[in-house]
Amino acid sequence: MAKVQPRTLSGFMELLPARQIHFDRMAAIIRESFSRYAFTPLDTPLIEASEVLLAKGGGETEKQIYRFTKGDSDLSLRFDLTVPLAKYVALNYAKLAFPFRRFQIGKVYRGERAQRGRFREFYQADIDIIGDGKLDIFNDAEIPAVIYQTFTSLGLKRFQIRVNNRKILNGFYAMLGLTPQAGSIMRTVDKLEKIGEKSVRELLTAPDIGLNDEQAAKILKFIAIKGSNEEVINALEEYRGQEPKFDEGLDELAAVAKNLAAFGVPETHFVLDLTIARGLDYYTGTVYETTMLDHPEIGSICSGGRYDNLAEYYTDKQLPGVGISIGLTRLFFVLEDQGYLNDNMNTSPADALILPMTEDMGPAIQLATYLRDRGLQVQIHGEQKKFKQKMSYADKLGVPYVILLGEDEIKQGKYTLKDMRTGEQKLLTANEVGGEIFCHTDVGNGTKPILDK
Repeated sequence: MAKVQPRTLSGFMELLPARQIHFDRMAAIIRESFSRYAFTPLDTPLIEASEVLLAKGGGETEKQIYRFTKGDSDLSLRFDLTVPLAKYVALNYAKLAFPFRRFQIGKVYRGERAQRGRFREFYQADIDIIGDGKLDIFNDAEIPAVIYQTFTSLGLKRFQIRVNNRKILNGFYAMLGLTPQAGSIMRTVDKLEKIGEKSVRELLTAPDIGLNDEQAAKILKFIAIKGSNEEVINALEEYRGQEPKFDEGLDELAAVAKNLAAFGVPETHFVLDLTIARGLDYYTGTVYETTMLDHPEIGSICSGGRYDNLAEYYTDKQLPGVGISIGLTRLFFVLEDQGYLNDNMNTSPADALILPMTEDMGPAIQLATYLRDRGLQVQIHGEQKKFKQKMSYADKLGVPYVILLGEDEIKQGKYTLKDMRTGEQKLLTANEVGGEIFCHTDVGNGTKPILDK
């Protein structure tokens, strides 16, 4: 019989065991951080009716959707976690308490061209706050504060959350009489770091957008406003009074900056940046992008913003929201690629491996049960192999401790505990074995940081 060549589809990531433990620990830290801010967990289906997922789709989104039929059903894999959230809130509106705060970590699917760091199947980690009719600007500051705490908990140090407000941009373009082109201008300006000022200027003055040189120059001068957050706000105050939407956006941006400081986010980690617009049109106010300062070429590792009406395609109720999304698979790939992962972290699935040296497995099972009840991760080696092969197995797993259990140990009611890192061996009681492992291992693989930079 011909063998099928095993392969993983392009754009889909599979990890070896040690890296999978790294990834799962990373997801656990993010989950813990989101929960600390009282976001409730949510899990929506991977598959939805196509008409539900594509209600606000079209264009590139619809081209990238994985869509199929099963019998008479027209089905699609979810493209992101935001559209399923909109459906969920509209469907369960009467049962939810508002503001509704949810987080979700799950896989999404996009049929785009796979490339380095870009995947067709990947995890996203989202948080959103949804209001019923209104949502205070205070929430726009809490979202990036959660991200600051989350990335700090992961061990990241040199990152920066960049904040802007699309009302400021829309108001400024209205001052220039460019409201019809505002969306195209923002999408073009959003490419500034990728393609540079010269190319942005050329796109702005090309026939598609059609600005003259003076208009393009004013836009580039405006988005080039830099300095401390206070200096940026002061510079923007010079434009106040010319357009109500601009003034509203400026008040919101100032409030977000003030509250971010109150949340304890240092100015080294957030900056007001007028170049940030986000390409998606449904953002209506505050927008965020997060970058790694030592690797700006990577682009945003976390982005989001404020939207006026989350569920407009499913209900007439006004449901404004603000949220942010971490591309978790991409972030993990970047951290691994840049050497950020801590290879000294215990990535063994077990804190200890018990090696029974007799045919009677009872004492080994009893010890494993005792240690597991104390919260340790324990495996019994049950294969009939030579001692050297068993020790080689322990080495390959990276298990920090091996417990030898032969006839002499059983007679004494004790166990030989071997530290695989130092080679030291001790004859101990079950209670002493548990204490020794607790003191010298990352119980649950959770005490050492997953990053080492």
